[in-house]
Amino acid sequence: MKVKFYTLGCKVNQYDTQEIRERFLEAGYQEAQGKQAADVYVVNTCTVTAKADKDSLYYIHRSHRENPKARLIVTGCLAQLEAKRIKAQPGVSLVVPNKNKKKILSLLSGSRAGKEQGISFFAGHTRVFLKIQDGCNNFCSYCRVPLARGVSRSRTLEDILEEARRLVQSGFREIVLTGICLGSFGRDLKPQRNLVEVISALEEINDLLRIRLSSIEAGDITDELIEKIRGSAKLCRHLHIPIQSGDNLILGKMRRKYTHQGYLELVRKLKKRVPGLAVTTDVLVGFPGESEENFRNTLSLVKKIKPLRAHIFPFSPRPQTTACNFPDIPKDGKVKERIQRLRRICEKLSRSFRRKSLGKKMTVLIEGPDPEKPGFWEGYTDTYLKVSLRSGENLKNQLVTCRLGNKKAPKIVK
Repeated sequence: MKVKFYTLGCKVNQYDTQEIRERFLEAGYQEAQGKQAADVYVVNTCTVTAKADKDSLYYIHRSHRENPKARLIVTGCLAQLEAKRIKAQPGVSLVVPNKNKKKILSLLSGSRAGKEQGISFFAGHTRVFLKIQDGCNNFCSYCRVPLARGVSRSRTLEDILEEARRLVQSGFREIVLTGICLGSFGRDLKPQRNLVEVISALEEINDLLRIRLSSIEAGDITDELIEKIRGSAKLCRHLHIPIQSGDNLILGKMRRKYTHQGYLELVRKLKKRVPGLAVTTDVLVGFPGESEENFRNTLSLVKKIKPLRAHIFPFSPRPQTTACNFPDIPKDGKVKERIQRLRRICEKLSRSFRRKSLGKKMTVLIEGPDPEKPGFWEGYTDTYLKVSLRSGENLKNQLVTCRLGNKKAPKIVK
């Protein structure tokens, strides 16, 4: 029996699919590759934007076209919120809510679910995601995710460490801690825990070379976390902190819990305490009521924080959210024009960040051979700069120190 997986959306969804994949493989299924048809399809959907809905439906239809006789199982956030709509799609055999994702194999076979084991590898990845938290309590006015995922729930520290050790034994040298609202980890546990405790415990795992944080909200970055980044030999100097908007009026309508100045002061404090720290971000353009002045305030904030990268996306009304009913949505042409302006600025700022890294000694975790350059190996610095360097040795999974070059390839420093 062959199974095929399609995953839409965030790192948490990718983790969830991996957990489902491992249960199928343990049961004797083989994973179909490329255009090869399968007997069972699992589509893990996303609903964060209208495009995510469209893409999710595309992969449902694609799966049915590949093998109309296959069992087609749909799960994830779109399936959670629009189960009736998904069930009506041609070929869909089973719609599984998020809370039952881990039970998909048993629901398919009619058997009793086994022990929840987490993951032990990560298909197609050299850096591994480790989900430590799910759900969100923020309820931003434009976001469906809390409706689909529920309130914040944390895994126990013991479970996290057990899984981390298993992943390191499988050969992974960098763990990316992920969650729907990562910074809220531990607040629901008794006794309460926090993100710094997780990082400190992971640092004790000998063969784990790096720990990276996925997206974290500005309000969840504590002084304790900043000092941990500053003093840790394993925690990466890279934070993804969503902006969404740099205008206080729009931020208020979004129900974001910071202001333009508050976000700016946080980033300035981070860069002062952690020299060389890279910030990446998300920006939502075209929120209802966004005027040219509002947008310029976003441009102003982006220019001041100088992100290495920015994920820029247009507002799309999401059913069941407060913002879905807000008036004065900017016209598509205006939104596209603003996105292009912002993108040009972000590309310029990214080039500036990379230029400032030239000539510096930096550590690179080598992920594997550079597919475009024979004799070269590629990986990332802790600040999330992609590096390709020449070596006749097998450097995979090694942490090497190199000096970043300008026109010449980076040179390994012994």
